[in-house]
Amino acid sequence: MAAKSAWANFPHDAKGYAYAGDALKKAWPKLHAGDTEPFPDAKRASALIGAAGKAAPKGLDAEALAAALQDAWRAFHRGDFKAAFDAGQALGPVGASVAVKAMGIHATYLVDDDAEKLHRFEQAAKLAETAIKALPEDANSHYRHAFALGRYSQGLSIAKALKAGIAGKVRSALETALELSPKHAEAHTAMALYHAEIINKIGGMIGGLTYGAKAAEAEKHIKTAVKLTPDSPIAHIEYGNVLMLLHGDKQENAAAAAYEKAAKLKPLDAMETLDAAYAKEQLE
Repeated sequence: MAAKSAWANFPHDAKGYAYAGDALKKAWPKLHAGDTEPFPDAKRASALIGAAGKAAPKGLDAEALAAALQDAWRAFHRGDFKAAFDAGQALGPVGASVAVKAMGIHATYLVDDDAEKLHRFEQAAKLAETAIKALPEDANSHYRHAFALGRYSQGLSIAKALKAGIAGKVRSALETALELSPKHAEAHTAMALYHAEIINKIGGMIGGLTYGAKAAEAEKHIKTAVKLTPDSPIAHIEYGNVLMLLHGDKQENAAAAAYEKAAKLKPLDAMETLDAAYAKEQLE
């Protein structure tokens, strides 16, 4: 594991994102509109223990597991990504959803070194693989795997990722996530990027024949994501990115408008604050 210093602190004010006590449950539907993560109450924790079997964390009953998961997610939402990762990782596959998300968002925005970024996404993908084995019926086991592999492939270069066969794994994981959770906005966004990035890299014809990549699919999935999560900065950012990947300068104004929308939205947690700040930076 990377040295402590590699976990750069959340660089914004996190005062409004504590979600202490019952505030977490109350805010949960909005906080998790994008990833449809079920609220980890005792009932959910009990189901996770049952589903994970031998891979479930030892010595924790449903109440204790629920409390541990809620605390891990509180750390994530307030931007204490290291605490969220450590707490999630300590729970094994049952905590992989919060651990992978924490490591992924932190690496995306707060790790500058490219090699370190790649290493983190690779580690996150491996962690997600353990969740797929233990919790195959959980949409986020598959989505987090796709997210980590997708970010890894962006760092690697799309061409190298295609050669290494990562594209097929990403698509397959996203298809499974969307089968299990059709309203998973972040999976729709990732699927849109899958189609758009391949077309951008190798062209519509070869992309379509070799990888089944279609511009119409990219646009359909990103519009679905924006419709499902109109208040989520990342949906608008990626909408702008999909337009640029597919149409380049012809859609520059529409892409800029999407970024402006993202920058103006009121963030609900640390992740959305980082998303909105990124949108603002791109406009400057």
